[in-house]
Amino acid sequence: MISQKTWPTWSLLVLLLLGSIPEANAIPAFSRQTGLSCAACHVGAFGPQLTPLGREFKLKGYMLKSGGGFNPKISAQVLESFLHTQKDQATPPAPGFNTNNNWELQTVDLYLAGPISDHMGLFTLASYSQNGHKVGWDMTDLRYARTSELGTHSAIWGISLNNAPTITDIYNTAPAWQYPYSSGDLAPGAPATPIIMDAFANASLGLTAYTQIDDKWYLEAGGYRTLSQSFLNKVNADYIGRLYQTAPYLRLAYQTNLSSQSNLEVGGMYFSPQIQPMGLGAGTDDYKDYGVDANYQWSSSDLKHSITLQGLYVYEKQTLNNTFAEGAASNLHNHLNATNINASYWYENTYGATLAAIANDGSSDALLYGGSPNTEGGVAEISWVPFGKNTSWKQPYINLRLGLQYTFYTKFAGDKNSASDNNATYLYFQTIF
Repeated sequence: MISQKTWPTWSLLVLLLLGSIPEANAIPAFSRQTGLSCAACHVGAFGPQLTPLGREFKLKGYMLKSGGGFNPKISAQVLESFLHTQKDQATPPAPGFNTNNNWELQTVDLYLAGPISDHMGLFTLASYSQNGHKVGWDMTDLRYARTSELGTHSAIWGISLNNAPTITDIYNTAPAWQYPYSSGDLAPGAPATPIIMDAFANASLGLTAYTQIDDKWYLEAGGYRTLSQSFLNKVNADYIGRLYQTAPYLRLAYQTNLSSQSNLEVGGMYFSPQIQPMGLGAGTDDYKDYGVDANYQWSSSDLKHSITLQGLYVYEKQTLNNTFAEGAASNLHNHLNATNINASYWYENTYGATLAAIANDGSSDALLYGGSPNTEGGVAEISWVPFGKNTSWKQPYINLRLGLQYTFYTKFAGDKNSASDNNATYLYFQTIF
């Protein structure tokens, strides 16, 4: 149940969104908006992984629709999960939960998405979680998009106002969308990851300009600023400190169709924030994140079988002027590496299996990380998505996914001997309507 304390924020969010977006469609209202099934735009008929058509839909500002006029809708999603770790955690992972074997109403999401005008569209949501009993501002991407032609060349171009670096990405390899798409928030996690991974998720405001030329070259550039701590407190978003100046973000990718049944993307990204950490001195901690990624998709001619291969590597260079001076870090200079490689197979966009290898390592820092950040392991997952196809029950009004996921570690925070204590079995039921 949403606590009484959070109702003002909930009311503010709903009134703000409904009042400022008179024409909005949402997930799975996207399916009703376009006249297409979820499987047309999403690998596995659920998402968030996008097919080539799904990428184009996002690039063009969520504008594609069948019929004329606007058809305002909202959608909702519920994610219920159960988490078991191989060994009981030393303390409960959050207030109100046990040290092991926890059922959780992980999220209840309210979506608004779709066309606002002839060239502008939106994707946004507000989320409630049992962990903390708070309603918060979640992913937001407001786009203005156009298409142009110059001689024999064509381009999709636009501008995005959004609240997290990489949320605009269309390839699902960038951190905001990377695998695993659902995971247990009560499970032990890596002690350190590059700052582009999640530090500014829903806690910043960015403006980026993008273009895709000849359906091959994708370029995006822009910058991010932190929002005020007062505002972030009202929408229950994390505040890690103030960006000293606008943090630049760059994204470059090349995609090509290898055949009528397969496509390949390779690219890179860059993000460089200077942060004045909350509660410390006036100096800045400076980060430079460099990422490379790749995405390969194949489907059989009858569309019964599909395979996706994805990879992401991020190198982060840290200069911790503030944190080191304040005695909260052992080293002035640190580095981190993060690797995520996964492969998935889907049969009829209904039965899916995924294997992933994940590694985070870098400089040891006794004060910042409590020792070594080195964590290595993998994820195995099976999924069932019975709906989301053209002939599905209640298409296009409901979709669901049932998944069983096992996360294992060969090294955790530098420790190999007891790394498997953090292994986690995660069962989840996700429905959207």
